[in-house]
Amino acid sequence: MNPLDDLYRRVIMDHYKNPRNRGTLDDESVTVNLNNPTCGDRISLQMQIEDGIVKSARFTGEGCSISMSSASMMTDAVKGKTTAEAMELAEKFSALMKGEGPSFEEYEDIEALSGVNKFPARIKCATLAWNALRKGVEQGHGKHEENVDQ
Repeated sequence: MNPLDDLYRRVIMDHYKNPRNRGTLDDESVTVNLNNPTCGDRISLQMQIEDGIVKSARFTGEGCSISMSSASMMTDAVKGKTTAEAMELAEKFSALMKGEGPSFEEYEDIEALSGVNKFPARIKCATLAWNALRKGVEQGHGKHEENVDQ
């Protein structure tokens, strides 16, 4: 086994077994519920956005190690970012999933998901949380809730 693949596998499993930002926020958050009907992964993403900045991001849900690890990594990466920076990260992640993206030097854990692009059926797993992020930022400020199948 390639040592880098082993490292990436360990990073993904660490986020899966010890998720960062798992839980819920208060009622003043943007909430997006997404579901991947092809595999059953589901996520509820909550973000507190104030003055164009993602002050906090938390998630709950169920799914495979890739979808839950990706949600953990994404919520870590966007906290404290402007909504424009968060959307830029989402675009960069989409490029990574297509095998075209630049590396995530500042978020090395996200780089661990780069191998997912070799398994097209798993890309939706990895992008579920990032799609929720996009929808949450698009919803804007205040209390909103959206339920969507990806």
